[in-house]
Amino acid sequence: MPVRFISYKNEVMADVRQAITAALEVVGGTAERHIKEVTPVDTGRLRNSITHAPVSDNTEMVGTGVEYAVYVEFGTRKMSAQPYLRPGVENHVDEYENIIKSHLPK
Repeated sequence: MPVRFISYKNEVMADVRQAITAALEVVGGTAERHIKEVTPVDTGRLRNSITHAPVSDNTEMVGTGVEYAVYVEFGTRKMSAQPYLRPGVENHVDEYENIIKSHLPK
């Protein structure tokens, strides 16, 4: 009796890509929230401008287009740094990893 093998590789890979996309959306939203929690506020413009969006199949961007954001993050000769982006991401890496793991197919 001949043995016949059937590959479900394409279906599995599609499921994994869909899971990664969903996980990155959740990670982006969670990172956005954490960053906003530690963003220094004067007028609120910087904090309100922070968003997240996919930039490729495997990358979610979290940030702002406000022109002075870099000066707040890193400081200047006349102003001390007030980091908010790096701590908002770096302090929650384990949480982001768990979100991704929870979305992957078992």
